[in-house]
Amino acid sequence: MNTPIHIIAEAGTNNNGNLQKAKNLVDIAKRAGADSVKFQLINTWGLYLPGNYDYGHYKIEDVIKIRKDGEMTDDEYTELSAYSKNVGIDFSSSVFDIDGLKLLASFKPAYIKIASCDLNNIRFLKQVADCGIKMVVSTGMSTLQDVEKTVNAIRYNGFNDIVLLHCVSVYPAKLEETNLPFISTLKNNFGTEVGFSDHTPTSHAACMALTYGATWFEKHFTEDKSQKGLDHAYALDESELTNYVKDLHNAVLAISPKEDKISEKEFYTRKRARRSLYAAEDLPIGHIIRDEDVLCVRPENIMQADEIELIIGKKLIKPITKHEPFKLEVVN
Repeated sequence: MNTPIHIIAEAGTNNNGNLQKAKNLVDIAKRAGADSVKFQLINTWGLYLPGNYDYGHYKIEDVIKIRKDGEMTDDEYTELSAYSKNVGIDFSSSVFDIDGLKLLASFKPAYIKIASCDLNNIRFLKQVADCGIKMVVSTGMSTLQDVEKTVNAIRYNGFNDIVLLHCVSVYPAKLEETNLPFISTLKNNFGTEVGFSDHTPTSHAACMALTYGATWFEKHFTEDKSQKGLDHAYALDESELTNYVKDLHNAVLAISPKEDKISEKEFYTRKRARRSLYAAEDLPIGHIIRDEDVLCVRPENIMQADEIELIIGKKLIKPITKHEPFKLEVVN
């Protein structure tokens, strides 16, 4: 695997509308080793219909309150973007309306994130593509046909800087629900970079996703899981995020081809674990070596165990003492 991975630390709205908490999340993402930190720039009335209506198992008034409480001003987002740059980590966000898009684009982020809920929001996706900034698109709740329609729409004007994230929009998702082979399907059908928006509790699915070609990874995290909000409970804390990043990078090393199959560490183990050929007794010049004259024991030495046929039946041209290692120069 030659392509470096990109790990998005998904802060979402886990700052609960507080700028200092948002900065704390930036610090956590940086310390954990993530490549970028991503928030959700939600303008409530650019995402929700006003009024009372059924909203699954949530009360819409509770959701609206959480969203309104989680909003920050444009100036605060501008400060947060600058803070991330000073810390040394890329800043970006999911955007959900044109105002949020314009604000984020003004920061010149490395990418703009599109949440799964907007995969079919064609008008908006074309507006995002017009910004000319890499677009990272989650594909949760979508069929292959849905994704195809969206990719074709994004590419309508020649824009092709797209990353497609396989996503299962279940919070949290079980490992057995992740359908990881769909990552290969996305890669093979669209020829884009692909990745995995990971809602499972551990790094296991992400590490497996690498083998299907994923190079982008997104993982929710929080400063404190006990906080009130929509995403805290299933997000990772700092130590878990740090381990997640380490696990992924170690997995990259594990699946990367090595020029030599045996490492220096493994050669060290081999030296004591492999057998070699030694004399079972003192043997004189002219002795014809028999099977019982040869010990095949540890540690590894001059002649390997699989070379025993090179000396059985051969005549000694030099004497050899008990427990001395055999070498080809003593036989004829």
